[in-house]
Amino acid sequence: MASKFFVVGVALLDLLAFILAIVAEQRRSKATVQQDPNNGDLYCSYDADVSTSYGIVALVFLLLSQAIIMVLSRCFCCGRPLPPGKHRAWSGICFIACWITFVIAEICLLAASVRNARHTKYFVQDGQLSCETLRKGVFAAAAAFIFFTAILSELHYLLYSKAKDNFPGSSQGHSIGMTSF
Repeated sequence: MASKFFVVGVALLDLLAFILAIVAEQRRSKATVQQDPNNGDLYCSYDADVSTSYGIVALVFLLLSQAIIMVLSRCFCCGRPLPPGKHRAWSGICFIACWITFVIAEICLLAASVRNARHTKYFVQDGQLSCETLRKGVFAAAAAFIFFTAILSELHYLLYSKAKDNFPGSSQGHSIGMTSF
């Protein structure tokens, strides 16, 4: 049986990562063109860079929840083999899909956080200064993949637990010893 404590704990970590990614999208840096009062040169002025921190914390929470699920399910490949059946098959499918969505979410979070933290690109086009910022929707895409990862990792663990509990060798009942006298 799946441990309710770990299921709730992992769901909480995933929820926090999802919320932080949404907040990071709302608070991503914006730039305005300013004129230097001393020499009249134009430069880019960026507002507070709090979304980078939100993105990194979301990345860590998602990484932690994935690590907990993989330790609990023994990464699906270590330990005793599971008996063939629909629970093992669906657990395997969820395992693969959860890793794919996890990697995409982590890449989106890391790339968005790094890109949002860099404020050094200035472009002059047709005599006007253009300030480069993070494209809208990158943290939102990460949040979507965090959501998919949360669902798939929870399903993987629940199906893995169900398949493990249905394993005949894992019952706690007594058996007849087959030793020689």
